[in-house]
Amino acid sequence: MYTRELEKKVINGLSHAPAVALLGPRQVGKTTLALQIVKKQPSIYLDLENPEHLHRLGLETPAHYLDLHADKLVIIDEIQFYPNLFRSLRGVIDERRREKRGNGRFLLLGSASNKLLKQAAESLAGRIHYLELMGLNPLEIEKPSGKAVQQLWMRGGFPDSYAAADDEKSHIWRQDFIRTYLERDIPQLGSSIPAATLRRFWTMLANTQGEVLNYSKIADSLGVKGVTIRRYLDLMIDLLLVRKLEPWHRNVKKRLVKSARVYVKDSGIVHALLQIPNYEALLGHQIVGKSWEGFVIETVLNALPDGAYPFFYRTSAGAEIDLVIQFGQDECWAVEIKASRTPHPTKGFHLACEDVKATQKFVLYSGEETFPISQNTTIVSLADLIRRISNAQKNAG
Repeated sequence: MYTRELEKKVINGLSHAPAVALLGPRQVGKTTLALQIVKKQPSIYLDLENPEHLHRLGLETPAHYLDLHADKLVIIDEIQFYPNLFRSLRGVIDERRREKRGNGRFLLLGSASNKLLKQAAESLAGRIHYLELMGLNPLEIEKPSGKAVQQLWMRGGFPDSYAAADDEKSHIWRQDFIRTYLERDIPQLGSSIPAATLRRFWTMLANTQGEVLNYSKIADSLGVKGVTIRRYLDLMIDLLLVRKLEPWHRNVKKRLVKSARVYVKDSGIVHALLQIPNYEALLGHQIVGKSWEGFVIETVLNALPDGAYPFFYRTSAGAEIDLVIQFGQDECWAVEIKASRTPHPTKGFHLACEDVKATQKFVLYSGEETFPISQNTTIVSLADLIRRISNAQKNAG
């Protein structure tokens, strides 16, 4: 059992919104977090993959059952499989508002993002608050330093993978996770893409971790059209398994890279797709630098407060920042990410920082200490950068 930092945001969201949608891939801990919350208030739990729960809810006339629990928190799991339920929830919420009856709330758990958001936006606009739960971060594990962070990077943030008895059992868990997604979960959402084809595509994304996607090259490798590759990518993003990091391109009079970089979100899944069984094998693999970069970016992005926006920056001349974090109009952090224990920022990093007018410059490495290397540049650990982001959020609040 891990204390998830998102728990406070979920509870706060339920205090002011009739419904909260908690999104995230399967097995990331959504249900565990929800059941932890229900210990603190009257509630009921409904899993829409459970036939008994479906029968109890009565999808034809769910309002009657929900009225019986008007003063409870109602948790509805895997709601993306029954989009028509959103309309019923809207009716229940609006009726309670009109009649000032019942103070219950709805916590909706979903494993698909874009489709779920579209369905909810149409039916529950102004009535729902969205949150995304991703893998464990260094501040949620028992000792956020040294071998624990190394293990988190190697095995990824899915709790069962991270907490496995050894690397072999963790690797087996992730292989089973990949197989289940390809053979069961994705087809359940109506996709007709062959599992073998989608696995090859997923593996190609892992091999090109953190790069601008060459659609034509991947399309040729899979024997499909470029537009098909875009459809595959949209599906993986929708399932919250892949992230696109957009480029920073404000009014700078330079030739900039303007295509998004693509990352497989979970580092452990990257390693499983590439058949990297343990940390020693990872250190000798060509993906090690991009794997660390993706792990850091995903961890940092999940820690960002509302109103903070992430980008990368690169010019055609080679000036580059791995991660730009924009806090409002005036605060801009530049982060160069190094897997090395003895990191040194590049000249291109400093030039890029001048372009984006960075207010703080960090070189994030795989070590544990934090120390300045110049008046404006600080070497930081991953855990320390997350703490700094948290402190910046508290100070802003």
